Amino acid sequence: MKKRFSDSDVKKIVESAMVYQCACPAQVAELLLELRRVEAYESGCLEKANDHLSKTHIAIRDAVAEVHERMERCLDEVLDIEGWDRNTMEMPEHLRSQHD
Repeated sequence: MKKRFSDSDVKKIVESAMVYQCACPAQVAELLLELRRVEAYESGCLEKANDHLSKTHIAIRDAVAEVHERMERCLDEVLDIEGWDRNTMEMPEHLRSQHD
């Protein structure tokens, strides 16, 4: 599965949300982490599955990949709208001050 954001970048967004009580970007970030967990689980199942069950795991994995791609585009858009620093993945000052 292709990733625009590393796990550490996504986790930084979640951490910022906890500190500044700004949950909207974190909702998307947490969903990305969960989708990655499901994709890894399904990939592990595929290694052990017989031909019949492989179809199940492939269907789930492929659907997760589609949703993941869309939610990464959403997070990308949200970070642009809010003005997050893409190098540090830190919440912009104007949002932090709203939630202090």
